[in-house]
Amino acid sequence: MSLLVKARRIGREIVEVTPERAGWRHVGFRATRLHAREEERASTGERELCLVVLSGTVDVEVGAPDAQRFDGLGRRDSVFDDIAPAAVYVPPRREVTVRATRDAELAWCTAPSTGRHGVRQLDPATMTRTVRGMGSNTRYVRDVLPQTEPADHLLVVEVVTPAGHSSSYPPHKHDRDAAPEETLLEETYYHRLHPPQGFAFQRVYTDDRSLDESMAVEDHDVVMVPRGYHPCVAPHGYDLYYLNVMAGPGRTWIFKNDPVHEWMLR
Repeated sequence: MSLLVKARRIGREIVEVTPERAGWRHVGFRATRLHAREEERASTGERELCLVVLSGTVDVEVGAPDAQRFDGLGRRDSVFDDIAPAAVYVPPRREVTVRATRDAELAWCTAPSTGRHGVRQLDPATMTRTVRGMGSNTRYVRDVLPQTEPADHLLVVEVVTPAGHSSSYPPHKHDRDAAPEETLLEETYYHRLHPPQGFAFQRVYTDDRSLDESMAVEDHDVVMVPRGYHPCVAPHGYDLYYLNVMAGPGRTWIFKNDPVHEWMLR
């Protein structure tokens, strides 16, 4: 099975990854587009949801028992705008209605949940933005739902990698439940390119090369990372954005660098 999930270029449904499709237990991801005045309804089932307004503006209504409504979420015209996204956390067994007040792109990030945490808006003003790496390894990271914020399993972060730069690099992995050295987290990468006709490259590989897949990713494609190292490269002329969704048995992100390439950090 290929780790690359190609996007649909037209229609409401852009791309979807279910645990069944991925062959894992935790991460679910779906991206949708809504035109102004369109509506999308969904049920969270037995999963927690982090709904991220990637671009556009929407109203979000969450049903009983703790019904809430959030109007006018989202200020970005593009994921490449230097503005934090709007987002809402929703626990299991809730009905969610999203109405677009202008054209919008949404990310539906899910994981199993016991329902310990209530509905809440994730305040863009509190989402930290950091610079990671240096030189042609510089990228810009924004925490949407980090491990310091309440959730059962979900971690959500977005990264912008300038053209000509590498990202998730040196290559790292988090596929062993072996804290404090490493934690087990499944992961998806939802890729966007600017300009949109561009492409980027991602490799997913293990030490023994039992998994070794290199992919050319285009705008809106998803790469599934069940295990192994997973670096990205943005070619000259095309900026790369990706939204990472991670989840596993725990909720701590501890990674291990590929020792062959760790020399560059010294």
